[in-house]
Amino acid sequence: MIRRFILAMQFTTRVPLPNVKADDADFAALLRYFPMVGLVVGAIVSGAWWLGSFQGAWLAALLALGAWVAVTGALHLDGLADVADATGAAHGNPARLSEVLADPHVGSFGVVVVVLQLLAKFVLLQHVSLADLPLLCILPGLARIGPLFWARMLPPLHEGLGSRLGAGVRFRDFVLWGIAALPVVVREPAFALLVPAIPLWSLWLRRRLGGISGDGHGAGIELCETALLAALVLT
Repeated sequence: MIRRFILAMQFTTRVPLPNVKADDADFAALLRYFPMVGLVVGAIVSGAWWLGSFQGAWLAALLALGAWVAVTGALHLDGLADVADATGAAHGNPARLSEVLADPHVGSFGVVVVVLQLLAKFVLLQHVSLADLPLLCILPGLARIGPLFWARMLPPLHEGLGSRLGAGVRFRDFVLWGIAALPVVVREPAFALLVPAIPLWSLWLRRRLGGISGDGHGAGIELCETALLAALVLT
């Protein structure tokens, strides 16, 4: 368990950790540990917000956003950009869709969506209060429950990261993390927004892309984080 958690941290964050040996079964089980990784991300983001809050809301938001991007290495933002480029440029052509998703360059659609995503988080983080910090810490963990659902409900878009990560996900993993999240939703009912958000992203991916990929997971995590952050500060 610890080895797989460390592997999930290395795979999705820039937190320096010792190297661990892993096999195909370990990689297949990584998604099970994504919510735990999110809790670490949330703790770092909350700590940065707290440090900046001594100088006001603007600096708190800036440091928190910077920490959010830095600790994840902008990995999920890259997925969001790729999905935006693919849906914007493919025009329903499956071959073109695969070509754009595989292109390492970021196009105009991706740039616009990433800028809007960062602006949304920055503005919302300015409205976080000191009392909200425990929930801000948990928020990235909740958003990472989504990949467990998407991996089970959607076919792999292509052979690669998405299919490799989803191979070891069991439906009970999603259920168990959902049960663990219930006390948080009771404490902050606005976080119940995650209940429709996760299947809605699954439906959108099926209709627009036809399946799930590593980019789809990353984009979904980003969008769920922003939705939960909006629910936290606007209710």
